Parts: sequence; structure tokens; C-alpha cells
Amino acid sequence: MSAAPDQTVTRSRLASPTSCAAPAAAPADPVRVVPLTIAAVLAVALSWYVWSAHGARFGALLVIGLFLGVALFHSRFGFTSAWRQLIAVGNGQGLRAHTLLLGTAATLITLILVSGAGLFGSVPEVTAKPIGLALFAGAALFAIGMQLGGACASGTLFAVGAGQSTILFTLAGFILGSIFYTWAFPIFDGWPQVPGILLSDHVGWFGSWAITIVALLGVVLLTRVIQARRTPPPVASVPTARGIARVFRGSWPVLVGAVVLAVFAAAVVLVSGGTWGVTFSFALVGAKFLQLIGLHPETWEFWSSVNNAQALANPVWTDKTSLTNIGIMIGAGVAAAAAGAWRFRAEIPWRTALAGILGGILMGIGARLAGGCNIGAYLGGISTGNLHGWLWGLFALGGTWIGLRLRPLFGLATPKPTDSVC
Repeated sequence: MSAAPDQTVTRSRLASPTSCAAPAAAPADPVRVVPLTIAAVLAVALSWYVWSAHGARFGALLVIGLFLGVALFHSRFGFTSAWRQLIAVGNGQGLRAHTLLLGTAATLITLILVSGAGLFGSVPEVTAKPIGLALFAGAALFAIGMQLGGACASGTLFAVGAGQSTILFTLAGFILGSIFYTWAFPIFDGWPQVPGILLSDHVGWFGSWAITIVALLGVVLLTRVIQARRTPPPVASVPTARGIARVFRGSWPVLVGAVVLAVFAAAVVLVSGGTWGVTFSFALVGAKFLQLIGLHPETWEFWSSVNNAQALANPVWTDKTSLTNIGIMIGAGVAAAAAGAWRFRAEIPWRTALAGILGGILMGIGARLAGGCNIGAYLGGISTGNLHGWLWGLFALGGTWIGLRLRPLFGLATPKPTDSVC
């Protein structure tokens, strides 16, 4: 009688065991018609406006952002939660989803770069990002901030679009932190660094892709070993529709979300010539707001470089990151309303609000220091064979460990091995 349970445990350990089975997903709530209508009208109207007023390239970037928002929400694809679950209790499910996203994106983007294919006159190219103190400090600060703020950059966008009012404080802090960095840029500029390393410069694009895939498989194996030793609680299930309605109303398996996100991350490269990014837009929008109230950020050193000055002078409808960011928020609004999950809560504990603002500020500063966030540095770096991306992830793990120890100060829960879900 006792042999069967022992055999079950042995088999489960080979398949990343958890302390108990994940609870069944609850059925999705009814469609939220009013938010769905508003979000859908916004999606169509803005896509038409940008496409007709600023051209197909910028219109396509907004549409890509819409699909990214749908995929992020329907799969509840988490960067913040994946880091937290691994460090807190040893559940590597989220990080393994990252490896699928990274590997699929690396495959697609490598094909684009090798072929030189680009749409709307774009020429795909990547450059090695520098490695130094700013990267290490920025990645750690960003990770601390995302554990306090409850979301990373892309997570902040899709959560705001889905009506999660608490994340508005994180978004506000993100913009404030970005403004502070651009104002204090002379203090942050010139920190010790060495030239970056792009694997393709040394082993070619195929060699770069192969090394990346092997390294990602190593991460998968490592997370399985960690999970087998710690036997963490399972990841919580989210409400979902049934049958074909699940495609449109969610939720999607996280691995499906990873593949869909990789496809649209590659689409950003195809349309714009560069990798998907998020956080530059927060600095840009913050600077434009300051101009709106009569201040002059254009005189700051950060905005004096040719590219930054041009971005500040042009409308946001011609900025790649702003377009995809706007699309993500609206797309997530469509997805959340279709799933019956669009909610706006007015009552927010003050400590949660404070954590959101502080976390957002840290992420705003950290992203600019490190040259990106989970998207621009981590996804964009690793998928293109940029050593910068791997080091960003390593130091973000350390920052996550610190952030988890700060969460209780703000009344924020941290997963425990005894929990039923994480």
C-alpha cells in the first residue's frame, strides 16, 4: 500500500514537484461590456489615427502593442512574480516560461537579423551594451522596485490597462524616477564600465543562437533541480473561460503566452529595426508633461543628445516605445474586459500606495541606469546574444532577494513554503 505513493513522489520530482496540486481554475466572470466597448473603440480609433496621420510603420507598432497587451493579460505573464516565486519558495515554473520566451524570441530575431529583413524601410540591427557599475546597480534597483511596486515595466502597463488601480501608484513612481534620472544624468553618467560583448561578433549568428539556447536549457535544468529539492507550493490558477471562448477570453497557459509574446517581440524588430523596449517612454512622457506645465527639460544634458532631443521634439505617436506602451494598456483593457476581470478599486491601503510609488521610483532610476528593464535589457539582451542581458538577470535575482525582505515593511505578502499556492 505504501509503494504507490513513493513511486508517485519519485515521478513527480522528475517533473518539477509541488507540495500539492494546483487548485482548479474558477470559471471566468461575465464580459464587462462597458470597459470592453471603450477599450475596443480606443484601439480602433487610435490605430486608424496613427496609421493615417503618421504612417504605416507607426500604426503597425501600435497594433503590435495591442496584441502584446492581450497576450500579457490573458497569460498573466509575470516577470516580477516569476523572480519572487523562485527566490521565495523555489518554484521555477515562471522562470521556465521565461526561457521559452527568450529561446523563441532568440530564434525568430536571429532569423530576422541574418536575413536583414525589415518592413517599412527599417534595417534590423543590434549593438553591444556596455557592462559596468551602472548595469549592476540598475538591475538590482529595478528588481527591488518591482517587488515593492508589484509589477515590472510591462506588468505595470498591462495591470493599469486591466483596471488594477493600485498599480497606478507604481506607474506614477516609474515616471517620477525616470524624470529624476534624466535631471540628474550628469551624476549617473561616466560610471566605470567596459565595452559590451555581442556573441555574434565572435562566433557568428548561428553560434550566438546555439550558445543562447544551451544556456537557457541549463536554466531550465537548474530550476528543476531547485524545485525538486524545495517542493514549493504550486502557482495559483486564475479564472478561465472554457472551450473556444478561452482563446478570446483567457486565460491562456503561460507557455502559450511565452510563444505569442516572442512572436510579437520579433515583430517589433521587423517593423522598427530594434528590439522591444518599454522604459524610455516613461522618461519621454515625463519630460513632455514638464514642458506642458512650463518647465524646460529640453535644457537638461540627457535630452541634448541627437536621438533624445529628436524624440522629445517629435510627438509621442512617432516614438516606438510610447506606441507599444499605449497599445499594451489598451490591449490589456480589451482582454481584461473580455475576461470579466476589469476592476477598479478605489480603496487602497496607504502602505500599498507608498510601496507602489517607491517601487516605481526605483524602477525608473534602475531601468535608465541599467539600459533597460525585463523587456529592453533582459529579453532584448538575451534574445540577441548580448552578455548585458544575462548579467542584468543575474543582478536582478540579487535585487529580488533584497526586495522580498522589504515587502513585509509595507504589508505586502511574500510566498512561504507552507502556503497552498504561490
